[in-house]
Amino acid sequence: MRWYAVHTLSGSEDKAMKALQQRVEMYELGDRFGRILVPSETVVDPKTNRKVTRRYYPGYMLVEMELDNETWHLVKNTPKVTGFVGGTRNPPPVPDSEVARITSMLSDDDDQPRPVLDFEVGEEVRLTEGRYASMRGTVEEINEARGKVRVIINILGRPVPTELSFHQIEKLA
Repeated sequence: MRWYAVHTLSGSEDKAMKALQQRVEMYELGDRFGRILVPSETVVDPKTNRKVTRRYYPGYMLVEMELDNETWHLVKNTPKVTGFVGGTRNPPPVPDSEVARITSMLSDDDDQPRPVLDFEVGEEVRLTEGRYASMRGTVEEINEARGKVRVIINILGRPVPTELSFHQIEKLA
C-alpha cells in the first residue's frame, strides 16, 4: 500500500474522512485501504483560551491504499472529496520520507492541547489579566511545557519578574 494525497473541500476534511471510511466499509474494501489521516493538532487559542483544531494542510487528507480502478473511483466519488493531488487518472504517491515526517508530527500529540506560541524572548508585551493588567513588560523566558511566560515588569525603576499564562499577555501593535 502507498500513501496518496487527496484534495477535499476546505473546512470539510473530517467529514470527507468519515465519508470515505463509511464507503470503504460499505463496499467491503477494507483489505485495500489502510489509514486515513487529516494532519492536525489541538492548540489553545491565547485570546479566547479555547481548544482549537489547527490543520497542518487545510483542504487535504492522506489515504493509505492500493491504487486500482475500483479504489480510485471510490475515493474520487466520495462526498467532500474533489480529487487526487498530482494527477487525474494516475496520481503519484506521496514520498515515504514526507509521510514519515507528517506522521512524526502527529505522534508527538500527548492528548494535552498546547498553547499557540507567538511570543519571542525580548519582545515587549502588554498584560491583559491579573494585578498588573494593562502594564507593559518584556518577555524573559518561555516555558512551553507548562504553558507559562516569565515577563519582566518595570515598577518604580525596579524589574519585577512575573509568571503568566499565554492568554494573560498580548503583543503590542
